[in-house]
Amino acid sequence: MKNKLSFKQKYVGAWNYIKESRKFIYIIIFFFLIFALIGFFIPAPESITQEIVKLLEELIEKTKGMNFLELSWFIFFNNLKVSFMGMILGIFIGIFPILTSISNGYLLGFVSSFVSDQNGFLSLWKIFPHGIFELSAVFISLGLGVRLGMFIFEKKKIKYIKSNLFNSLRVFFYIIIPLLIIAAIIEAIFIFLMR
Repeated sequence: MKNKLSFKQKYVGAWNYIKESRKFIYIIIFFFLIFALIGFFIPAPESITQEIVKLLEELIEKTKGMNFLELSWFIFFNNLKVSFMGMILGIFIGIFPILTSISNGYLLGFVSSFVSDQNGFLSLWKIFPHGIFELSAVFISLGLGVRLGMFIFEKKKIKYIKSNLFNSLRVFFYIIIPLLIIAAIIEAIFIFLMR
């Protein structure tokens, strides 16, 4: 009973830390949405378009022969890596998580525009189910990364870093990893259905 209570307290503590960090998460969402709209509505230069299409083709080729478990793991691990690095490297004044948000927002906008041009706007609903979980996890981790980088404005810098790093890692294990597992399974199911 004590272990269950301890787990519950840690889980609740993780959600409380997310609530305390919401303004940093909103900053990440703001940059993501702005650049997603730019990617969707403003045509990219031909050189950038070719690079993104090449990147997507390589990704499709890499995952082509994978079974369900391999594909789920591949998706999960890629999202895990982006989320973790975005959070930890936020210590450098929050620059890395903001750049990650901008690039991912632009990429999503570009791909959404490309897909809707090819298959119609309604085809975008396929992105929505896993996107709820995946984007939530990424936004939270990047927002916590920005918060971590704010140590520069604190008097007790080491104490601030230790406290926020501990809380960020707790959120990562209790909230972000489960969200990414759910997202990976849903995305893998959709990819298999579309094959």
